[in-house]
Amino acid sequence: MITQPGDHGHSQSEIEARIDAPAGRGYVRDIVYGGIDGSVTTFAIVAGVAGAGLSPWVIIALGIANVLADGFSMAAGNYSGTKAELDDANRLRKIEERHIRTHPDGEKRELREILRRKGLSGDALEGAVEQIAQNRDQWIQMMLEGEYGLASVDPHPLNAAWATFLAFIAAGMVPLLPFLFGLDNAFLVSTLLTLVTFFGIGAYKSRWSLSPWWKSGLETLLIGGTAAAIAYFVGTLFNL
Repeated sequence: MITQPGDHGHSQSEIEARIDAPAGRGYVRDIVYGGIDGSVTTFAIVAGVAGAGLSPWVIIALGIANVLADGFSMAAGNYSGTKAELDDANRLRKIEERHIRTHPDGEKRELREILRRKGLSGDALEGAVEQIAQNRDQWIQMMLEGEYGLASVDPHPLNAAWATFLAFIAAGMVPLLPFLFGLDNAFLVSTLLTLVTFFGIGAYKSRWSLSPWWKSGLETLLIGGTAAAIAYFVGTLFNL
């Protein structure tokens, strides 16, 4: 039988293993975010400086400074944002723990409504409410998911930051390579490599979407190419 992306087994052991170790949101967003921003911002510097007719050494110096400084800044920002999400989830968890302790009947009514909206009714609904309410941790998690829309797997701020930083560095160095190696027509080669990087990031992103790889690649290529064109145009205004 032909398998499709995302297919998995449905034996009891496979189901238990998958549910015991949920993947969570993963790091696709962090990698794509860092990769696109690294390519766009570094090439924006390359295009702007090249458009102004300045020395390749200026391009290299500014480009490397951008890759390191902006890459760290992006990673730090992602760490802080993800940490804020985690702190908020922990705050809400403490609130639900307190409410279950001080207002158990009210929390049961909320639990009942959450399960009712999932399709349960009658004796099945009442039985599920009583069963879940016997396990404090499961009760709290059900409230977090049903009342606040929080996932059952907490994000990892440091891992998210590293994913963004490494993707930014990898993609951000691409526009600088022709200048580092002293190639002829370095700006043209840099432009082509960057456009290929934009397309590659989009194609990679399609693994987690319903869009075909070529469509996702062209979409990212259009976004990154537009940013690059704007940067080059602004740079030409200073080519006096």
